Amino acid sequence: MFTPRKSVTLERLRRGEIVFCFKSNLSCPRILEIAAMNGFECLWVCAEHVANDYSVLESQILAARSLDTDLVVRVPRGSYSDLVKPLELDAAGIMVPHVMSAADARMVVRNVRFHPLGRRAIDGGNRDGAYCNMDFKKYLDFVNRNRCVIAQIEDVEALDELDEICAVPGIDIIFFGPGDFSQSIGIPGEIDNPAVVAARRKVVAAAKRAGKFAGTVGSPKDCAQLVEEGFQFINLGADVVGVGAYCRELIAGAMSTLFKKNEGVAL
Repeated sequence: MFTPRKSVTLERLRRGEIVFCFKSNLSCPRILEIAAMNGFECLWVCAEHVANDYSVLESQILAARSLDTDLVVRVPRGSYSDLVKPLELDAAGIMVPHVMSAADARMVVRNVRFHPLGRRAIDGGNRDGAYCNMDFKKYLDFVNRNRCVIAQIEDVEALDELDEICAVPGIDIIFFGPGDFSQSIGIPGEIDNPAVVAARRKVVAAAKRAGKFAGTVGSPKDCAQLVEEGFQFINLGADVVGVGAYCRELIAGAMSTLFKKNEGVAL
């Protein structure tokens, strides 16, 4: 008997727990397996900036599912099909970048939630609907309750309607993106600037007022501060960052050893 898979992320957030997420830019599903094997219960892949195709995405979703781990897809801002295809492949959720207004948030929900929340196009013949092996109405209800929709607040304009965005039914997580936000206020990359920190805190407060979960990017050094502010969903790192740091460490270590062996002669 087929049993649809609930979202680990939503289940933990609803219990008041913290969820740490790991981002992957690379196409290899084995990287996602490694992250899941080492403690991450949510993985984030990107279709906004990364040129991986749907066959790659499907393999990544299956890799995550094999270890009972959620995979969230940051979608491109295109047609409604761009929003729903990851869900039909049975991704645990989608992250929608650059949500700019309450009207924008409502349109997202209209496209990705089934009745009564939205008007998502219905198929049911894909993995999320067990290839038509689920009761139709149970399928619609299950997906509405167990697939996560994340709205990214990344632009200063979104602050004008922040409470209204957060109040839109059908959005689960309000995610503050400090990098793009810093650019939107003219200080690109200064994510610790007081203006960016103030916006971050404004986002988490609005999310909590609306009964939504709040997310952002962080690190082991600042995650305690983020949790204290009210964030429950925190991205801690990315594969490209880790591989790059490891390569630099290897080269630096090897060069240091050779330098010492050759009595201080630079190579």
